[in-house]
Amino acid sequence: MTARIHIVDDDDDHLTALCDLVDAAGYTVQGFADARAALDALDRQPDLLLSDLRMPGMDGMALLTQVKRQMPALPVIMLTGHGDVIHAVGAMRAGAEDFLEKPYDSDHLLQVIRRALQTRATRAELARLQQVVAERAETSILGTSRAMRGFRDRIDALARVDLDVIITGETGTGKDLAARAIHAASARAEGPFVAINSAALPEAMAETVLFGHAAGALSHDREGRAGKIEAAHGGTLMLDEAEAMPSAIQAKLLRVLQERMVERIGETTPRPLDIRVITTTKTNLRQVEGFRGDLYFRLAGTELTTPTLREAGEDVPLIFSHYAQLAARRYGRPDPDMPWGLRQKLKQRAWPGNVRELKVDAEAYALGFFDATSTESIAPGRQPLAQRVAEFEAREIASVLDMHRGNTLRAAETLGIPRRTLNDKMRRYGLQTEA
Repeated sequence: MTARIHIVDDDDDHLTALCDLVDAAGYTVQGFADARAALDALDRQPDLLLSDLRMPGMDGMALLTQVKRQMPALPVIMLTGHGDVIHAVGAMRAGAEDFLEKPYDSDHLLQVIRRALQTRATRAELARLQQVVAERAETSILGTSRAMRGFRDRIDALARVDLDVIITGETGTGKDLAARAIHAASARAEGPFVAINSAALPEAMAETVLFGHAAGALSHDREGRAGKIEAAHGGTLMLDEAEAMPSAIQAKLLRVLQERMVERIGETTPRPLDIRVITTTKTNLRQVEGFRGDLYFRLAGTELTTPTLREAGEDVPLIFSHYAQLAARRYGRPDPDMPWGLRQKLKQRAWPGNVRELKVDAEAYALGFFDATSTESIAPGRQPLAQRVAEFEAREIASVLDMHRGNTLRAAETLGIPRRTLNDKMRRYGLQTEA
């Protein structure tokens, strides 16, 4: 797929010449006569923006500032007139990838474009690798207890066979983690991993979400789309919280799993389906009223039960330390100490919420909001109201920043507060995202 390049210049003749040059070099080009039109077109996801510096209305510097707010990773090359070098230096400081002074050599321009695109690709690959490392750290199945060693051995064994699996376990025991670990260690690891939260399926749109639809089958969407089941072709489909699956969907899902064929709404020709299905549930599906017995037996090629922290109590300090260190590194804090006394108190905890509860407290500990002298979970009523409100706010901000991977603009939008307010609160609570 060729790179998409947007070019902005208020000089029609120069814009046309630039577009022709870049198009002839094999890129997909779109020209804009003013900066605001180019800004409105950012949702078309260009790979590079080439802009004149001096333009009426919104100039190149203002455009650069807005682009870096909306698409920080988008490389921007500025074209400057004679005597504008000092402004070009300012543009570089504001985030421009490069600049060229007019008149410029065409071959040099194309070389700068190629270099900027290659740099973007390199940064994207680095970010992808960093994400893989982060995900592996987040999804590590830790522990040296007998329960955890046996659990890992069972996951390794299941990864070697292509059976459908039902994973059961209490809330917070890492059923999703186990499903991803099986996929990652299996022959399907290079294929997609598609998770469906059965409890969150909208009743009216469940069929479309799962099975997809043909072009023109829906009045509000004229394009054909694959459903989530089809999107898992060649990989693993995880049905999370299967006990909440709408009854109207169960019969159709059963047919898909029996035939390993999926038929989009509005189509009559089924499509072949190569998937492994991993189902997660906190209950015994055979005892769930309204859950089809024949669907259960189709899903249950074999079963796996996730251990609770009660069964792996000796591993609690190790798991707590792992999540505390991840949180500390995420927000630029030093790795927290794990004194012997704290380790002992952590082992004494009941942890009814299992790893989910532990992770919340470990992150709070890394940020300085956890009472290490207590054997109880963070609970209301133990601190003054102002302190409890501040601790809740800090954890909520940290959670939203984590969700948006440190993007403060998106985090502020999600929280419904101005970005400046978010930055002030981050400084107050010592929350610093990684650069």
